[in-house]
Amino acid sequence: MKGKFDTVISQEIPVLVDFYADWCGPCQAMSPILKEVAQAHEGKIKVIKVDVDKNQPLAQKFGVRSIPTLILFKKGKLIWKKGGLMTTRELSSLLEKEV
Repeated sequence: MKGKFDTVISQEIPVLVDFYADWCGPCQAMSPILKEVAQAHEGKIKVIKVDVDKNQPLAQKFGVRSIPTLILFKKGKLIWKKGGLMTTRELSSLLEKEV
């Protein structure tokens, strides 16, 4: 996953990474919000999900201590990191500044 992850976040298009777990209620609530935002910004942003249970070293590398945690990367650089549940409006507002 590590090499592939670095390749994905290094793209020209900004990449929003959702660090989540299947058992996490707030993560499940965030899922439709992420889908909606991804559709609204189609072609301008890529959304990927990283299961923290299956990718613990990656979660540790980026200091993910609670889930859901969203991290936006642009050309491989971490732009912002935000933990917790967000509304569609909050997430779109954060993304508008970067896409």
